[in-house]
Amino acid sequence: MNKGDLVASIAKQSGLTKADSARALDATLDAITGSLMSGNRVTLPGFGTFSTSKRAARTGRNPQTGKEIKIKAKTVAKFKAGKKLADAVN
Repeated sequence: MNKGDLVASIAKQSGLTKADSARALDATLDAITGSLMSGNRVTLPGFGTFSTSKRAARTGRNPQTGKEIKIKAKTVAKFKAGKKLADAVN
């Protein structure tokens, strides 16, 4: 499912127009992104939790040449599925 499919599904289930559904989805994603950028986590009970984690700098290896390369430290986004979502998928 891509973003267009998701917007269409939201519109169908909520009775909103596709344009309104797209704006609602964009606003939701912007709010989650903003919260993660501030270092906060976003918890949606039953669905899951979005959070960030710091990944330390490390040494990697170029698979083509075998040469060692340095990989910078960075912050990554994480998602942990909630119980209802995990049970629904299984």
